[in-house]
Amino acid sequence: MRFKNTNEIKIVPSIYMIIVAAFVTNIFVNLELMASDNQTEVSWNHFLPNIILIVFGIYFHRIAQLFEFDSDGETLNFKNNGVFFSKFMEYRVKRAEFPKGKLIDFSILDLGVFSSLKIIIQSKRIKGPRTYTFNITFLSRKKKRGMKESLRKVVEKNNLTT
Repeated sequence: MRFKNTNEIKIVPSIYMIIVAAFVTNIFVNLELMASDNQTEVSWNHFLPNIILIVFGIYFHRIAQLFEFDSDGETLNFKNNGVFFSKFMEYRVKRAEFPKGKLIDFSILDLGVFSSLKIIIQSKRIKGPRTYTFNITFLSRKKKRGMKESLRKVVEKNNLTT
Protein backbone atom coordinates (compact mmCIF):
# COMPACT_ATOMS: atom_id res chain seq x y z
CA MET A 1 0.00 0.00 0.00
CA ARG A 2 1.30 3.41 -0.94
CA PHE A 3 -0.28 6.80 -0.33
CA LYS A 4 0.24 10.48 0.49
CA ASN A 5 -2.08 13.01 2.06
CA THR A 6 -1.69 15.59 -0.72
CA ASN A 7 -5.44 15.98 -1.32
CA GLU A 8 -6.14 16.66 2.35
CA ILE A 9 -3.24 19.09 2.68
CA LYS A 10 -4.24 21.40 -0.21
CA ILE A 11 -6.25 23.60 2.16
CA VAL A 12 -3.24 24.50 4.33
CA PRO A 13 -1.87 27.48 2.30
CA SER A 14 -5.36 29.02 2.25
CA ILE A 15 -5.63 28.76 6.03
CA TYR A 16 -2.17 30.36 6.41
CA MET A 17 -3.34 33.29 4.25
CA ILE A 18 -6.57 33.70 6.27
CA ILE A 19 -4.58 33.77 9.53
CA VAL A 20 -2.16 36.39 8.15
CA ALA A 21 -4.99 38.52 6.70
CA ALA A 22 -6.94 38.48 9.98
CA PHE A 23 -3.78 39.32 11.93
CA VAL A 24 -2.88 42.28 9.70
CA THR A 25 -6.48 43.54 9.67
CA ASN A 26 -6.62 43.49 13.47
CA ILE A 27 -3.31 45.36 13.68
CA PHE A 28 -4.69 48.13 11.44
CA VAL A 29 -7.91 48.32 13.46
CA ASN A 30 -5.89 48.68 16.66
CA LEU A 31 -3.72 51.39 15.09
CA GLU A 32 -6.86 53.29 14.05
CA LEU A 33 -8.24 53.00 17.57
CA MET A 34 -4.99 54.38 19.00
CA ALA A 35 -4.94 57.25 16.51
CA SER A 36 -8.58 58.23 17.04
CA ASP A 37 -9.47 61.32 19.06
CA ASN A 38 -11.78 59.39 21.36
CA GLN A 39 -10.83 59.13 24.97
CA THR A 40 -11.23 55.34 24.87
CA GLU A 41 -8.10 53.56 25.88
CA VAL A 42 -6.77 50.63 23.88
CA SER A 43 -6.45 47.75 26.32
CA TRP A 44 -5.04 44.27 26.06
CA ASN A 45 -8.51 43.03 25.04
CA HIS A 46 -8.00 44.69 21.67
CA PHE A 47 -4.88 42.60 21.11
CA LEU A 48 -6.45 39.34 22.33
CA PRO A 49 -7.53 38.30 18.78
CA ASN A 50 -3.93 38.71 17.59
CA ILE A 51 -2.64 36.63 20.49
CA ILE A 52 -5.17 33.92 19.66
CA LEU A 53 -4.23 34.08 15.96
CA ILE A 54 -0.52 33.72 16.80
CA VAL A 55 -1.19 30.69 19.01
CA PHE A 56 -3.45 29.15 16.35
CA GLY A 57 -0.86 29.88 13.64
CA ILE A 58 1.92 28.20 15.63
CA TYR A 59 -0.31 25.21 16.38
CA PHE A 60 -1.40 24.93 12.74
CA HIS A 61 2.20 25.20 11.52
CA ARG A 62 3.10 22.38 13.90
CA ILE A 63 0.38 19.97 12.72
CA ALA A 64 0.29 20.82 9.01
CA GLN A 65 2.65 18.23 7.58
CA LEU A 66 2.68 16.10 4.48
CA PHE A 67 2.75 12.37 5.27
CA GLU A 68 3.86 9.60 2.92
CA PHE A 69 3.57 5.87 3.58
CA ASP A 70 4.81 2.95 1.48
CA SER A 71 4.58 -0.69 2.48
CA ASP A 72 5.15 -2.19 -0.96
CA GLY A 73 8.12 -4.52 -1.23
CA GLU A 74 10.32 -5.64 1.63
CA THR A 75 10.64 -2.27 3.37
CA LEU A 76 8.39 0.16 5.19
CA ASN A 77 8.83 3.84 4.33
CA PHE A 78 7.45 6.72 6.41
CA LYS A 79 8.05 10.40 5.71
CA ASN A 80 6.83 13.69 7.18
CA ASN A 81 7.55 16.94 5.38
CA GLY A 82 6.55 20.57 5.78
CA VAL A 83 3.73 21.86 3.59
CA PHE A 84 4.16 25.52 2.80
CA PHE A 85 7.46 25.39 0.88
CA SER A 86 7.37 21.67 0.02
CA LYS A 87 7.22 22.33 -3.74
CA PHE A 88 10.53 24.19 -3.60
CA MET A 89 12.51 22.48 -0.87
CA GLU A 90 12.24 19.82 1.79
CA TYR A 91 12.13 21.15 5.33
CA ARG A 92 10.98 19.68 8.63
CA VAL A 93 11.71 16.28 7.10
CA LYS A 94 11.43 13.17 9.24
CA ARG A 95 12.05 9.79 7.58
CA ALA A 96 12.14 6.16 8.55
CA GLU A 97 12.95 3.38 6.12
CA PHE A 98 13.57 -0.14 7.38
CA PRO A 99 12.85 -3.79 6.53
CA LYS A 100 9.43 -5.10 7.53
CA GLY A 101 11.03 -7.70 9.79
CA LYS A 102 12.28 -4.99 12.17
CA LEU A 103 8.84 -3.64 13.06
CA ILE A 104 8.03 -4.59 16.66
CA ASP A 105 4.86 -2.60 17.32
CA PHE A 106 2.95 0.54 16.40
CA SER A 107 0.25 2.72 17.92
CA ILE A 108 -1.96 5.50 16.61
CA LEU A 109 -2.88 8.38 18.90
CA ASP A 110 -6.01 10.19 17.68
CA LEU A 111 -7.12 13.18 19.76
CA GLY A 112 -9.42 14.71 17.13
CA VAL A 113 -7.33 17.84 16.55
CA PHE A 114 -4.04 15.95 16.49
CA SER A 115 -3.10 12.44 15.35
CA SER A 116 0.24 10.71 15.47
CA LEU A 117 1.70 7.36 14.53
CA LYS A 118 4.30 5.84 16.84
CA ILE A 119 6.34 2.95 15.47
CA ILE A 120 8.81 0.82 17.42
CA ILE A 121 11.55 -1.05 15.56
CA GLN A 122 14.51 -3.25 16.43
CA SER A 123 17.86 -1.57 16.05
CA LYS A 124 21.29 -3.16 15.91
CA ARG A 125 23.14 0.12 16.37
CA ILE A 126 21.22 1.20 19.44
CA LYS A 127 20.62 -1.38 22.14
CA GLY A 128 16.92 -2.03 22.55
CA PRO A 129 14.06 -0.77 20.44
CA ARG A 130 13.98 2.57 18.62
CA THR A 131 10.86 4.74 18.49
CA TYR A 132 9.73 7.08 15.70
CA THR A 133 6.72 9.38 15.85
CA PHE A 134 5.03 10.78 12.74
CA ASN A 135 2.31 13.41 12.46
CA ILE A 136 -0.73 11.98 10.61
CA THR A 137 -3.27 14.70 11.49
CA PHE A 138 -4.25 15.47 7.90
CA LEU A 139 -4.61 11.82 6.90
CA SER A 140 -8.13 10.71 6.00
CA ARG A 141 -9.86 8.05 8.08
CA LYS A 142 -9.84 5.62 5.17
CA LYS A 143 -6.08 5.97 4.74
CA LYS A 144 -5.53 5.65 8.51
CA ARG A 145 -7.53 2.42 8.55
CA GLY A 146 -5.62 1.05 5.56
CA MET A 147 -2.26 1.91 7.11
CA LYS A 148 -3.30 0.43 10.46
CA GLU A 149 -4.39 -2.82 8.77
CA SER A 150 -1.17 -3.03 6.76
CA LEU A 151 1.01 -2.45 9.84
CA ARG A 152 -1.04 -4.91 11.89
CA LYS A 153 -0.40 -7.63 9.27
CA VAL A 154 3.34 -6.92 9.34
CA VAL A 155 3.45 -7.07 13.16
CA GLU A 156 1.47 -10.34 13.21
CA LYS A 157 3.79 -11.86 10.61
CA ASN A 158 6.83 -10.78 12.63
CA ASN A 159 5.37 -12.27 15.83
CA LEU A 160 4.75 -15.60 14.09
CA THR A 161 8.32 -15.85 12.80
CA THR A 162 9.84 -14.97 16.16
